[in-house]
Amino acid sequence: MEYTLNIRGKLMDLSQPQVMGILNVTPDSFYAGSRKQTEREIALRAQEIVAQGGTMIDIGAFSTRPGAHEVSAEEEGRRLRETLAIVRREVPDAVISVDTYRPQLARRCIAEWGADIINDVSEGGLTGIVNTPIHESERMFDVVGELHCPYILMSVKGTLGDMMVALADEVQQLRDLGAHDIILDPGFGFGKTLEENYALMAEMDKLLIMGLPLLVGVSRKSMIFRLVGGNPTTALNGTTVLNTIALMKGASILRVHDVAEAVEAVRMIGKMNEVKPL
Repeated sequence: MEYTLNIRGKLMDLSQPQVMGILNVTPDSFYAGSRKQTEREIALRAQEIVAQGGTMIDIGAFSTRPGAHEVSAEEEGRRLRETLAIVRREVPDAVISVDTYRPQLARRCIAEWGADIINDVSEGGLTGIVNTPIHESERMFDVVGELHCPYILMSVKGTLGDMMVALADEVQQLRDLGAHDIILDPGFGFGKTLEENYALMAEMDKLLIMGLPLLVGVSRKSMIFRLVGGNPTTALNGTTVLNTIALMKGASILRVHDVAEAVEAVRMIGKMNEVKPL
């Protein structure tokens, strides 16, 4: 299926899958190679993502890894505001998403600080981050409906059946509130056992029945090195394997630390799909 996203009045074509590079402005993200905190580091990382073929940049200002410390709304907001200014200056044409579960911060990122997409790992506020309950005065779905911005809805459900039931209800809620561009993220690594992660990867294409683009984020996650050994620093090969499978299962966006390798996977799968059988 072919999809487009309305990015501030311009259509982004997802008929060829896009690569979203990760830019973490945190001191404690699970993969140390993704941590960027100084202005120079942030600028270089943004330039690198685009130079390697990434068209989207996902900015995260708190870590969702197990055992991470919660970041205050004030500190998260400061990090996002400053980083968005740098990224917009360095790569003005890149599509920028912000990885946050806080509705008020999401609103400011879109309305004031130049972000294009909200990437919400809380499934609309259903789950806390690092086992901390969410206490927010607004609902993320209301903010998305009001701003009419693209929204990444990530599932924390463990099985495909439960996920599809929940997502169908949540997508309808979003539609009723005026949301238009919804991207589904199966949420690999969130609320799932190792077996459930791989079962979901095997069946992920069934989510396409919902008629929405899929984003997959498996980059260097524990579902790789818990199975084959190693740690995040040794998980690039496993990441590429899973990214390739995800593309064959219908993913429209890959969220990754390693942009060049993901872009190569997209090109190869694209060539395979366009050639005619001999």
